[in-house]
Amino acid sequence: MTKTNEFLEYAAQAAVIGAGHAGCEAALALARTGIKTALLTLNLDSIAFLPCNPSIGGTAKGHLVREIDALGGEMGIVADNTALQIRMLNVGKGAAVQSLRAQSDKNAYHTEMKRVLENTPNLRIIQAEASEILVEDGKCAGVKTTYGGIISCQAVILCTGVYLNGETITGHVVQKSGPNGFAPATHLTESLVKLGFRVRRFKTGTPARVDGRTVDYSKCEVQNGDTDIYPFSFMHDTPPENKLPCYLTYTNLTTHGIIMDNLDRSPLYDGTILSAGPRYCPSIETKVVRFKDKERHQIFLEPEGADTLEVYVQGMSTSMPHDVQRAMYSSVAGLEHADIMRYGYAIEYDCIDTLDVLPTLEFKKVEGVYTAGQINGTSGYEEAAAQGLMAGINASLKLRGLPPFVLRRDEAYIGVLIDDLVTKGTDEPYRMMTSRAEHRICLRQDNADFRLTEKGKEIGLVTKARYDRYLERKSKYEELLQAMQTRVPQKEAAAFLAEYGYGEPSGGVSYSDMLKRSIPLKDIMKKFGVFSEYPKNVLETAEIAVKYEGYLKQGVELIEKAKRLEDKLLPADIDYHSIAGLRLEAREKLDRVRPFNLGQAGRISGVNPADISVLMVYLATRQ
Repeated sequence: MTKTNEFLEYAAQAAVIGAGHAGCEAALALARTGIKTALLTLNLDSIAFLPCNPSIGGTAKGHLVREIDALGGEMGIVADNTALQIRMLNVGKGAAVQSLRAQSDKNAYHTEMKRVLENTPNLRIIQAEASEILVEDGKCAGVKTTYGGIISCQAVILCTGVYLNGETITGHVVQKSGPNGFAPATHLTESLVKLGFRVRRFKTGTPARVDGRTVDYSKCEVQNGDTDIYPFSFMHDTPPENKLPCYLTYTNLTTHGIIMDNLDRSPLYDGTILSAGPRYCPSIETKVVRFKDKERHQIFLEPEGADTLEVYVQGMSTSMPHDVQRAMYSSVAGLEHADIMRYGYAIEYDCIDTLDVLPTLEFKKVEGVYTAGQINGTSGYEEAAAQGLMAGINASLKLRGLPPFVLRRDEAYIGVLIDDLVTKGTDEPYRMMTSRAEHRICLRQDNADFRLTEKGKEIGLVTKARYDRYLERKSKYEELLQAMQTRVPQKEAAAFLAEYGYGEPSGGVSYSDMLKRSIPLKDIMKKFGVFSEYPKNVLETAEIAVKYEGYLKQGVELIEKAKRLEDKLLPADIDYHSIAGLRLEAREKLDRVRPFNLGQAGRISGVNPADISVLMVYLATRQ
């Protein structure tokens, strides 16, 4: 008789591997919808850890956080509760590209999210390393740990972050490690390859942390938080208190000279690092080489927490040797005498090809296996959390025997993110940007609840308290839009309009008409003493809706036009190789991606409009 150390650790319905931002949202989505869930993590101290920038939100990322919140996720609530300061980015630009960004307290964020997880019914947290995904008859059957424990389950969500065969690189020193010295996961990749995943290597990096006592802030520009803005979560009425400032400084030609003189010692340029890194968050070495005409680059000095002196040097991510790091950091204004507490490093890790994944984030080859976060080739906490939420929702729906939940590109930034991944794939760490959303005028962060909270309620994630708040805001918003139609008498309106360079109107003018003339709502409120009873988040959404009414109508028309293709479903059993008229490349790409509809098919690289016409004819004849 053969002895084995295998034992039943836990009988669950679903298991989540990894407790980063994707894993936390996935586990909460499952447990909160009644699914008995196990959450595996290599280390309980790394739950919801912020290994790189201690911040939540940013351009387009703030949109994702608001959408996660509108659907019933947790990131926005925890971000508000643990923020050191919060700001609205791009305030000088249009409403579509304005985004919230909070400087977070690194330890507080981890502690608060861990507390939420620990107090969630249906959820058990286990410190263990997953070594194998168990499969029976092409379906998920469980997870095995390196200690021989078996978690039986019918669904598993892989949220492994940058831990899969993680290696940190600084100069010529390469160490097997996860971020921040946490242990890597060294056993699971082999199991994924056996299941049929295509695995590749990506890279990311982080800058040094310096002792705040040794920074000369008098040489830097202070960056304070905002107070007159809304928070991330629709469950909160006011933004978090601004507790600590950030600071802005710059590199200089001396900094750039140090880097250029030591490029032969850079892992990025000596052949040590061969994997693809993030295009939109490059190392300082890459920025100096790529933008040789620039005399300086922005550097932000950001506090890591209220309980630590560590300061994050954003904008100077590097994998240079320690002696080079010391020289280049000390060349920056304000950092001349800064003590480095943690040196920067690059990290390489295993991830998968997302063309192997369905829009539900389920693996095409094994039923019940889902992927979310950096294993899908994305970068960023917010992108990870959004995917984790959607994977958790879809795994829950499947286990409950309900239809899947897929957001379209015109419904949410989350829809854009996932559609890009499963339709186009990515050859480098993917980052969400407002430019990726063709319908961004309709996908603003201020209206995320109007777009998504009803959907979250149908799924079972939105609580009664959240839904009641949504209904109250919606009611006040509709009431305000109606009130804005009130007309001001001609004489009174003419005097007011003249202050802004407008001629005398032919009759009375409504408040809406004034907004359409680009007169700020706050000026109208002050002049006529109206609308003060409405909360700020209602006033702002209404002002945007009225001011951009024409653009919003055009946006809706474009959405309706695009939906005609989205509504033409492609049967799952199509043999693309047998369709006459399709080009060879199109056949191969369509067969690989297996699009759900004609709209998705048209977004596949290598499929052109002529191929879509062929598919339309094919569908007509098939019907």
